[in-house]
Amino acid sequence: MADEIINRVANNENLITFDLEEYYPEGERVLFDIKDWLFEGLLLREKDFRKHVVDHEWRQYKDNYIALICSTEAIIPGWAYLLLTSALVPFAKKVVVGTLDTLETIIYNEIINNLDVSAYQDKLLIIKGCSKKPVPDGAYIFLLQKLQPVAKSIMYGEACSSVPLFKRK
Repeated sequence: MADEIINRVANNENLITFDLEEYYPEGERVLFDIKDWLFEGLLLREKDFRKHVVDHEWRQYKDNYIALICSTEAIIPGWAYLLLTSALVPFAKKVVVGTLDTLETIIYNEIINNLDVSAYQDKLLIIKGCSKKPVPDGAYIFLLQKLQPVAKSIMYGEACSSVPLFKRK
């Protein structure tokens, strides 16, 4: 009779799984495209743009995460994004210039930067790879950089099929 195969990684009680999905902050993500506030979608006229900002109902973005973009080839002066952000600050949780992926990456970067990783000192860690929520690739990179100085070893994936990433010598 053949020997039974035992997954020593999955059965290791010292192994800690770190799931970034658990840190996913609630709140709607909104892609705010300013192209419709531009003359012919290409030219920012300051007076018209400021009128849009004054007339817009900003309360609808309460507790939302906002990514500001211009989806046309227009050249947008920096002050325009600052003006929009100024209107959003009282309502939105976070405002960035860029795509929704950029927004998620920045959100996770802040979360990871604020993590206390002292509990992971000299521990065996698995960074869980699959998630149902949109965890950006950059978040895994930030997390690895945060954990590597303290962890004994870091793997990626699931306990039953992990990929070794780092092992302190």
